[in-house]
Amino acid sequence: MADLKNLKNVSAQDRKMIEEAETMLGPEPEDMGFVKNMFWGRVREELVFPYPTCSTEETARCDQLLAELDEYMRNEHPSIQIDQEQEIPRWVIDRLFQMGILGMTIPKEFGGLGLGITSYNRILEHIGRFCGSTAVLVSAHQSIGCKAIMLYGTEEQKKRWLPKLAGEWLSAFCLSEPNVGCDAGGQETHCELSEDGSHYILNGEKKWATSGALSGIFTVMAKQRLKDPKSGKESERVTALVCTPDMEGVDIFQKNRSKCGIRGTWQARIRFTNVKVPKENLLHQEGRGLNVALSCLNFGRCTLSAGMLGSAVRSMDQAIKWAQTRYQFQRPLSDFELVKKPIAHMAAMTYAMDAVLYMTTGMLDRHDEDIMLETAACKVFCSEFGWRVVNDAVQIMGGESYMTENEVERAFRDSRINIIVEGANEVMQSFIFAYGGKQLAEQMLGIQGALGWNENESFGANVGRFLKSATNSTIMSRAVPLAAQVFMGVKPALPRVTKIHGSLSARADRYAELVRELSHQFKLASKRHQEAIITRQAVQARLSDAAVMLYAMVCTLSKLDRQIRAGEDGVEFERDRAAAEHFFDLADLSIRQYFRELTENADDTMLRAAEAALKHNDTLPNSDFVIPERSPIASGTGRTPNQDAIKQFPGDAHAHANATGDA
Repeated sequence: MADLKNLKNVSAQDRKMIEEAETMLGPEPEDMGFVKNMFWGRVREELVFPYPTCSTEETARCDQLLAELDEYMRNEHPSIQIDQEQEIPRWVIDRLFQMGILGMTIPKEFGGLGLGITSYNRILEHIGRFCGSTAVLVSAHQSIGCKAIMLYGTEEQKKRWLPKLAGEWLSAFCLSEPNVGCDAGGQETHCELSEDGSHYILNGEKKWATSGALSGIFTVMAKQRLKDPKSGKESERVTALVCTPDMEGVDIFQKNRSKCGIRGTWQARIRFTNVKVPKENLLHQEGRGLNVALSCLNFGRCTLSAGMLGSAVRSMDQAIKWAQTRYQFQRPLSDFELVKKPIAHMAAMTYAMDAVLYMTTGMLDRHDEDIMLETAACKVFCSEFGWRVVNDAVQIMGGESYMTENEVERAFRDSRINIIVEGANEVMQSFIFAYGGKQLAEQMLGIQGALGWNENESFGANVGRFLKSATNSTIMSRAVPLAAQVFMGVKPALPRVTKIHGSLSARADRYAELVRELSHQFKLASKRHQEAIITRQAVQARLSDAAVMLYAMVCTLSKLDRQIRAGEDGVEFERDRAAAEHFFDLADLSIRQYFRELTENADDTMLRAAEAALKHNDTLPNSDFVIPERSPIASGTGRTPNQDAIKQFPGDAHAHANATGDA
């Protein structure tokens, strides 16, 4: 199979980016997951049918915990206070530890509840209905904080740290930096092994470490220069180390910054200066830190989605109740078609979000090997459409939605961050496109290399290669159908969805048709744009969005299939069925629109307008604007924001220094 790095006419910068991404993500799993198969025009229905469920015993345990949590969230939890005062009180954290919420996924032998990922997300969803800040705190602790130790810690490390993390300590995950956001492989924090091999020396700075100022333990990602034992070549790879705040040289110089939403969460800035980290605090292996980080993010993307789902469902229920009881022109708002439209949209999207989330957690619970695209699709879908649901609720409630005591405005502010964190959705779009179609693109590249004309070869060399390839049955068995598709529009046979209830077969056939079209359009776009597709992110996003929506469609089909087979009925089931059917139609329309826009779009004028706006902005003085603190071209040239009226959260040492006038 060919390698995308070897594409001709690819800039050195883009080639380096591909190489770094491949190094960061590691080798492709041999068994392709569900989303990757869709790019090939295939439906691996055994991965999504029947809809995953938990054991009766686990469900009962989770239901019991949910009942206790619901009583607490409704009657004790200070959601508005947390938002207004920008802090989650310690008694709330202690209460969550006491209920077992903050240790629910930690195995029982280490003091936790030992619940699975689906149960964990059910709990996060319920917290998200009431308080986005608390949902983030719980998620950051278990999905990315202590998850690294659970997945990659040695038995000694687990015995040493997990009991504390199950009942007393919060944990923090230190990945982002002032100059490192979505580029997780670009760490500037460094570590090196001491000469005697007893410890690592850690230097650098981390940013956005949720609960960092409250935590008893940090998982820190740092670059380390390592030598390949086979080639002897040195390179920098990311290593994961476990640190504690009491280590000499650890400075939490800022506990938090005041922000728009999830205001009760604290994101610390931490500086590491010659910190001596014991060798036994190494997680996994040297140079394998990004495997640790990316594995943890699979879980974090689901819990983010769960919190978003809870917020969206509660906002929807509130908005619908408002529409039924708020009268204008002697009629309830719910009588008007332009109010029914967002009500239907909210119902459709929350049903699909639920279907996507718990399909994906089911895959995590059964330890599917190739899961990164499914968790990315879950995050993109739930964050984007959850945000839109909350926005619908705000619109329906009108001016009252802006009032603090009605709590929808807090959901509105809390929800917006989800489109940015755990991988900005634009980054996820390119990621889903690149790794969804990578193996297919490499096969196409291999065929092109075997049968395409190479201007750098002589006439005789080209002819010789053609003749050799033409007698290779493997190459020709792939090349002929591909040529028929991209040159003559001949599509392969439809994939089949057979494990579906008969009443849903027509919907399943429409889904299968769209899966085939995704693969067809991917091939056409690859032919149309050739090497340029690597940088044509608007094109990538359309195919990625189609794949995300197709994943949501099949999850929704599977969930509804389970409900029908279980014999569900009543008004709740009728709502679910109508919501699912509306989602099928909305998704179908959206996917076909994505495909149309591959050839009918405003990309040319978009690019010209963007370039003109960029050129004009260059004439505006930097001093009028906020500039990234570590900008490689403009650091220190921007304006300093006035923070006189903004609450500050300095680190303890700095707070003391300021109080005594020493700094």
